[in-house]
Amino acid sequence: MLTGKQKRYLRSMAHHLDPILQVGKGGVSENMLDQVSLALEARELIKVSILNNCEFDKDEVAEQLAEGTNAELVQLIGKTVVLYRESSENKQIELPK
Repeated sequence: MLTGKQKRYLRSMAHHLDPILQVGKGGVSENMLDQVSLALEARELIKVSILNNCEFDKDEVAEQLAEGTNAELVQLIGKTVVLYRESSENKQIELPK
């Protein structure tokens, strides 16, 4: 579980990132979760955008992405989700205590 200070730090790092994945009409699928998981392993901090044609609620999509990939939901702002998961082999981000 991330502290408020850690989330603030991650939000500041994510500010300059572009979304690398999109959730569309089909919602969150197994394939989508695999892609998100691979991206988190490589980068640790990613943005995912939820398209306007997505049939599901943005809160529900963010929760599914976080739970399905064992990641922390850092921020949901508008239709952009910021996720963080510490990489097991490629650790790059040092969180404040």
